[in-house]
Amino acid sequence: MRIGQGYDSHKFCKHRVLFLGGVRVPHGAGLAGHSDADVLTHAIIDALLGAAKLGDIGRLFPDNDSQYQNVSSILLLERVYSQLQLVGYKIANVDATIITEAPKLAPFIPQMEANIAAACAIGVGQVSIKAKTAEGMGFVGRGEGIEVHAICLIEKVII
Repeated sequence: MRIGQGYDSHKFCKHRVLFLGGVRVPHGAGLAGHSDADVLTHAIIDALLGAAKLGDIGRLFPDNDSQYQNVSSILLLERVYSQLQLVGYKIANVDATIITEAPKLAPFIPQMEANIAAACAIGVGQVSIKAKTAEGMGFVGRGEGIEVHAICLIEKVII
């Protein structure tokens, strides 16, 4: 078994749609980024890549490559899952914490968990997503953006 940790943060950007875990979340701003800027999915991708020692999201999907402009991060997660399979790993679980002052995310978390589980071909019971605030501290506390911490456990497939 191997464990991986991922982190990502993006600042809010007007005139963009907010996507978290593949869910369109109503908010006055989206997140700045080359892809759809889905900070939750990006942190999970980095956790999985780190666990398998496959690099990081920027190496696999560079932000100077036009094919990834506005691409769905759930699609990128599906590709990462395929890479894990190629090197003989399966995902045991994914756990992530979204830190933001707004919007409130509780109503959207079940769909986020379902989207992540589907992209990784695992059960929804293997995905846990939580939302917290920064209690007014730092860039997140000032409402300037969102950050996510993710951790995953992968295991070698025995044939």
